[in-house]
Amino acid sequence: MKLVINTGRAVATVARGLGINEATLGRWVNSFEGRQDAGDGALSETERAELARLRRENSELKMDRAFLKEASLFFAQEASDTNEKRSH
Repeated sequence: MKLVINTGRAVATVARGLGINEATLGRWVNSFEGRQDAGDGALSETERAELARLRRENSELKMDRAFLKEASLFFAQEASDTNEKRSH
């Protein structure tokens, strides 16, 4: 879509180059330009609520990932210590 808008290239040319349907790209460009013309760059209330929910979820997932990483390091160290004790 940005290739059409920023470069002024034809929708058909860009769609062919990307290997996507010309009509689909045309709808995307028209939709984007319609939102820009309407000054609808701001998020709607629903979009803001979803963004807040996704940010919370992302934060929780990052904490879960950090915990699992620490746990895996702990258990790897425990397994290594156990193997050293068995070999002596």
